[in-house]
Amino acid sequence: MSHPLIPQIIKFATPIAESLGLELVGAVFHTNQHPPVLRLDIRHPHQDTGLDDCERMSHAIEEQLDAVNIIPEPYLLEISSPGISKFLDNDRDFIAFKGFSVTVNTSEPYKGKNNWTGQLVRRDQICVYINQKGRQVSIPRSLISTVELQEGR
Repeated sequence: MSHPLIPQIIKFATPIAESLGLELVGAVFHTNQHPPVLRLDIRHPHQDTGLDDCERMSHAIEEQLDAVNIIPEPYLLEISSPGISKFLDNDRDFIAFKGFSVTVNTSEPYKGKNNWTGQLVRRDQICVYINQKGRQVSIPRSLISTVELQEGR
């Protein structure tokens, strides 16, 4: 069960993250620690989330949170990344996530579609291959803007 302040914190922190080009993907308030710890998870939507993204978010929200006094008692603020990037962009990613559900987004329509969802088969120099209900689809790499892992990996 989440802390009752979490919805208010998310409502407050989301526009701050967006102003930095980030997404707020989660918030947890650990009141069983002394002092309590507020952890905000952020993600950079177009690349791996780095330490500099966490630092920028921390500086941007720290003073504002204290000014509005949402959390009246002393607490620690942690800004972190939820883990792996949802975007695949190197050979290692395409090998590691073989068989996972992905969406391939193209910069222009390919066979009438800009978004292709299926199980990742592989990538070579020419195409990304996905399996859609038992049928393999090959999408030219020259048209691909992003390959994104789907939730429930």
